[in-house]
Amino acid sequence: QVQLVESGGGLVQPGGSLRLSCAASGRTVRSFTMAWFRQAPGKEREFVARIRGSSDSTYYANSVMGRFTISRDNAENTVYLEMNSLKPEDTAVYYCTVAKWTMATATEIDYAVWGQGTQVTVSS
Repeated sequence: QVQLVESGGGLVQPGGSLRLSCAASGRTVRSFTMAWFRQAPGKEREFVARIRGSSDSTYYANSVMGRFTISRDNAENTVYLEMNSLKPEDTAVYYCTVAKWTMATATEIDYAVWGQGTQVTVSS
């Protein structure tokens, strides 16, 4: 069973940047589709970005496209989320997750294992 641990969250001013990390253990995730979701206070968890296990192709929510980049380092068994031009509305707990299947979509039901989350707060 794979375990996921997110890190890299924190407090940042609007316009700033953060890089989140998701370290996997228990098994290699290089062939798995991985994703980031986030949950803001009082809101449902929402999809942020996904990287396919078969091709490393990426897909983003419209709200983060052009500002966030998802990537993976297979040697480190880690997935990253580079976040630039951060806005107050990006404030949320960010979760890393492993998909049940390669062609996972942007819905939670397609994902099986979740990390504990890391808090990102964008505020001046």
